[in-house]
Amino acid sequence: MRRFAPNGLARAAVRFKPAAFAGTFVALMMAALIVSACGILLETGLRASVPAERYAKAPVVVAADQYARLVTGSGDSRSESAVLLPDTARLDIALADRAARAPGAEAAVPDFTFPVRWGDGALTGHGWGSHAFTGATLTSGAAPRTGEVVLDAAAAKAGVGDTVAFDTATGRADFRVSGLAKTGSGDMAEGPTAWFADAQSPALAGHPGKADAIAVLARDGADTDALAAGVKKALTGSGARVHTGDGRGAVEDRGLGYAKETLTGLGGSFGGIAAMVAVFTASGTVALSVAQRAREFALLRAIGATPRQIRRAVAAEALLVAPLAGLVGCLPGVGLAHWWFGQLKDRGAVPVPVELHVSWIPLVVAVGMGLLTALFAGWAAGRRPAKIKPRQALTEASVERLRPGVIRTVLGLGALVGGGFLTVLAARSAGDDAANAALGVVMLFMLAVALLGPLVARLCAALFGLPLRGLGASATLAAANSRTNARRLASAIIPIVLAMAFASTLTFMHTSESHVAAQQLRAGVTADHVVTHPAGLPAEAVDRAARAAGVEAAVGLLDTQVLVSVGSGGDRWLQGSATQGISGSGAQLAKVQDLDVRSGSLDRVGRGRVAVDKMLAMSAKVEVGDKLPMYLPDGTKASPEVVAVYGRGLGLAAVTMDRASLAAHVTSGFSSTLLVRGGDARALAPLGKVTDPSGYAVEQNTDRELNAWANATMAGVLGGFAAVAAVNTLVMTVLDRRRELGMLRLVGATGRQVMDMLRWEGLLVAVSGIVLGTAIAAATLTPMVRGLTGEDPYIPPLVYGAFAAAATGLALLAVALPARAALRGRKG
Repeated sequence: MRRFAPNGLARAAVRFKPAAFAGTFVALMMAALIVSACGILLETGLRASVPAERYAKAPVVVAADQYARLVTGSGDSRSESAVLLPDTARLDIALADRAARAPGAEAAVPDFTFPVRWGDGALTGHGWGSHAFTGATLTSGAAPRTGEVVLDAAAAKAGVGDTVAFDTATGRADFRVSGLAKTGSGDMAEGPTAWFADAQSPALAGHPGKADAIAVLARDGADTDALAAGVKKALTGSGARVHTGDGRGAVEDRGLGYAKETLTGLGGSFGGIAAMVAVFTASGTVALSVAQRAREFALLRAIGATPRQIRRAVAAEALLVAPLAGLVGCLPGVGLAHWWFGQLKDRGAVPVPVELHVSWIPLVVAVGMGLLTALFAGWAAGRRPAKIKPRQALTEASVERLRPGVIRTVLGLGALVGGGFLTVLAARSAGDDAANAALGVVMLFMLAVALLGPLVARLCAALFGLPLRGLGASATLAAANSRTNARRLASAIIPIVLAMAFASTLTFMHTSESHVAAQQLRAGVTADHVVTHPAGLPAEAVDRAARAAGVEAAVGLLDTQVLVSVGSGGDRWLQGSATQGISGSGAQLAKVQDLDVRSGSLDRVGRGRVAVDKMLAMSAKVEVGDKLPMYLPDGTKASPEVVAVYGRGLGLAAVTMDRASLAAHVTSGFSSTLLVRGGDARALAPLGKVTDPSGYAVEQNTDRELNAWANATMAGVLGGFAAVAAVNTLVMTVLDRRRELGMLRLVGATGRQVMDMLRWEGLLVAVSGIVLGTAIAAATLTPMVRGLTGEDPYIPPLVYGAFAAAATGLALLAVALPARAALRGRKG
């Protein structure tokens, strides 16, 4: 037996029967591909940074905490969650004096950035003091005083001494041009710039007494770390954050925070699901490969091989195949990560300066996970052939064992019951509660299908095989084969179930939300005209529209987000909710927007009083008259009273509040949209772009393209992976049946009859996988979509038909091609 040493057995098996390991190699390779790609995105999100540009010459920058923090529980169960604020959190200007007294500080300059309208154009406003660290220099004139402005010399349409009219957060005002300046390196990325007096800038920005950040300049020879420590000590108790190095870039580019969330979400949350699916599928393929060689293991047992030798042989095979498959899979995994990252950049989800970070860590994790998956799956599948008696092993290798293991059956039933429980829980929940519970539904039901695979396959064969009995000898034989070889059928069905379940869930979740949002938007905008402008609409635009002939009502909308505390007890979190600040009263809003009020009245919306969407009210567990805890866009805490609950928040806005309560907490105080009832579009044209409600609805739906693309990409990655796994498994099962196909030919079956039989089997596999996958998707989508939208899922027939057709076509193709090759080989 020495020449049958375990490693020798493994090397011989791989060398002389490579086809038996090809399917395992492909499955592990695909698993490494998807895990490495998601791992690279996750690491990039964790390490992402942007170099400082505006603050490049300021070694230390002070800014407010840009995260809202929610503390739940107490004692050992106390936890804190942090959510990036929708807008910039600002700090007191007085902190600049404290920072300037830190050892090594030359000066501390408050920085302000705010939008300015000049006619139809837009400028970026700053305080003149920022020239100390941006490098802006006067080319003529003098520094601005109150009521004066310095214009960008490259874009100035006025000279020194002229008077210009600007629209700012405080309204329209005239300013005397005190000078012209050349922008510095810190201003180059912003376009045309205007500099105002530092004393007046906070008010013009709409944030009196507040600064976006404080740039601390160092004396000659001062150490940056020592300066930062001194500034931090000087600001103790203020809650301000001190930044150096690339941390300064995060202060000036808020897009970095959103990019980190996006990348870590894709690489972490989606990556975790994708990794589970990859492990799930790869382990099934490895188990199938081991099971297909049960006869070989039985013969080895019959000639004296010990159980330990069989187990070591299986482990050695995994060690030979898995590392190579993992390394090969990592190469396209890196390519997928590069493509994915590039698409996110092109769509503006990731700032241009952020670079993809590729290190050895995710690659090693991908290879290691594939190896562990192969070892565990091989051990589990080879456990019974190794431990049973040789005669029993030969018997089971010839005739499939009908009963699955007790432990496997119990676990499968437990997963099935758990999935049913979460389905009921999700149906009784709303918002993210429903979505989180529904995610568990799909995972538990998939686990149940895998564990109960032979029983499920036998049931499918009995049910879907009935129509085949009357369709000729080939169809009847296909039905009988499927019933007799339930384990083989289960191995083929499971990947198709995966593909249908995940692709349908991800795709139809978005179509359902978009469909409901579009319906609500079309029904909710009752204005005759919708006015928008790329630079925003100043406050006086509403007054001008209201004075136009024939206008009954004009309401400006300031669109932003607030963070609302949802959930209950210790299970609470902050949910971003679309918010509109209205310039008029609730009665005026009702003339241009139908929010579908369910309780309360919009007439009471005002300072300290808000209206909310019904789904948000359910998630936050509030009713009319209750207080709604929230964080305003800049992190200011508020608890306004709920005075109305309405039904069209998904298409319009989840929170409606008065504009005055919101404007002081956003960077741009300009209205995003102006809704006008009555009047003539030509009279409104000077204010901006005028469209009717249908045109506005089309534009709003276009804004959701990033979410649509993200969902479609995730569905494509998971569905594509599962589809490849399905094809791989079907090819493995057909090639393993070459002896069976040859015997059919020997007993008189024609090649066409054999091919027809295999096609019917492939069709039965496809139909079973489609039905089961659809059932799991429906059990997941129904509570999830109802919890998020209050409506049933919307499934476009053509899209679902395309999924079903693709699954069927792949199954038939994966059966036909290897079968032709096998029959051709037998003929030869």
